[in-house]
Amino acid sequence: MNLKEMLEERQFDKIWQTYCGFLDLSIESYMEIQNRLMEEQIALWCKSPLGKGILKGKRPKTIDDFRKMVPLTTYDDYADILLQKRAELLPGNPIIWLQTTWEGGKQPIKIAPYTRSMLDVYRQNVTACLILCSSTEKGKFDVENTDRFLYGLAPLPYATGLFPLALNEEIDIQFLPNVKEAIEMSFSECNKLGFKLAMKSGVEFFFGLGSVAYAVSLSFSQMSLGNGGGIKNLLKCHPKMIYRILKAKRITKKENRPLMPKDLFKLKGLVVAGTDNRCYKDDLERLWGVRPLELFAGTEPSIIGTENWTKNGMYFFPNACFYEFLHEADMLKLKEDPTYKPKTFLMNEVVPGEKYEIVLTVLKGGAFARYRVGDVYRCIGLTNREDNTKIPRFEYVDRVPTIIDIAGFTRISENGIKDAIELSKLPIIGWTALKEFNEDNRPYMHPYMEIDKSRFSESAVNTEIVKDILSTYFKYIDQDYRDLKKILGMDPIKVTLLRCETFESFEKLKHRQIAKINPPSSELRELINLQYIDVADRR
Repeated sequence: MNLKEMLEERQFDKIWQTYCGFLDLSIESYMEIQNRLMEEQIALWCKSPLGKGILKGKRPKTIDDFRKMVPLTTYDDYADILLQKRAELLPGNPIIWLQTTWEGGKQPIKIAPYTRSMLDVYRQNVTACLILCSSTEKGKFDVENTDRFLYGLAPLPYATGLFPLALNEEIDIQFLPNVKEAIEMSFSECNKLGFKLAMKSGVEFFFGLGSVAYAVSLSFSQMSLGNGGGIKNLLKCHPKMIYRILKAKRITKKENRPLMPKDLFKLKGLVVAGTDNRCYKDDLERLWGVRPLELFAGTEPSIIGTENWTKNGMYFFPNACFYEFLHEADMLKLKEDPTYKPKTFLMNEVVPGEKYEIVLTVLKGGAFARYRVGDVYRCIGLTNREDNTKIPRFEYVDRVPTIIDIAGFTRISENGIKDAIELSKLPIIGWTALKEFNEDNRPYMHPYMEIDKSRFSESAVNTEIVKDILSTYFKYIDQDYRDLKKILGMDPIKVTLLRCETFESFEKLKHRQIAKINPPSSELRELINLQYIDVADRR
């Protein structure tokens, strides 16, 4: 039975147990599921040409053997096979291929295969997210076959395009706009039509990238009541919506404030995906009147985790991937020394308060093994009295230190910055860049740069000129960066120019260069302070 059939028969306990029962697991039961599915995956993966190529003649028989013999991998280890869609070399037969950004203009896309079994797990887990986002306590939820879903994510071949397809196998939920129509539209057109349809009929759920959901919500009043909406447009709405519109106009006029989505829509659930959601969740709750539920998903691993009704930490689904955790200290050591062989920890070995890079083996015939997907989490508890769970709970921290991810849209690497500098022709002779947050808790990239001013007069170059030039070339080489401005209205770069010889002085002091991406805060302070010391003294 699918969700629709169980709802029709009012089997609410069965629904909860089927989709959300993993929240009742003990850590011992959780690891039993992990180990059983991993043993099945090892048998498939090690027999495949892809697995044999990575193993180089080794033959693991146990999970411990597998973790010792299979190195930590990145997309480079799979690119030759996956980018050519060599299905015959994989552990399982792909039903669909999804794609995402890899590294700007240098390596534009990554492609990931999904087997039928992976899609079945995806369907089950995305349904769990739907149920949990409407729940207020264990076993209590509010989902109906007649619900409408405002959908603010990218269509196939991006991973978010699976969301409506998977849910439609479980329930007759209506997406606004219709998924087939949305594929033919720009992102902006899709959002405008979605709100227009929601104005006519109402909406119960909203799913979007956190940053996008916030941007769309802020512009809601212009997209809905607007100027000149008039009686003609009002009469197209459902009577219930007409009442809400008139009431909302009265309230907002009395309170002298802009219209907010919560004035018109009474959401059962709001779901956000992507990175930097912590920057937007409070504002989204203020705008919609409901606390967002955060899930985490990726193109390579699919949906791997979700919050529950407490909205206070994420739990990983035991049937999507086999999870290993690379401690932050080892992650940083591996960054400095790629030959380093770090230890990883399993779900029953993580420590509260510690940060880990997650390492994934995709189950059910997946291609990726011991894969560094590039995300860092902090364990915030092994049990939780608030919801009576007995499995570890996590919060998303950010991408790994070698990447600057802005609002879930763009992944800026050292190579991307080098390319932009090279194309700009700016005489930048030293630089480092990091992710920072402004006074409104919004993310941006902050390059600290040293320019050869002998090639410019003092009046010919300043931070604004450098920022504008670099921003132009980032948009040129990176479609995702360009979309930040187009969709979110962001130009997330702030440049600081340092005095001449600052980077040279740092190298003499430390006997090495400062990290190009996200340097330690202590080293950045030293670098900045060096510019205030007289050049002669530095020598």
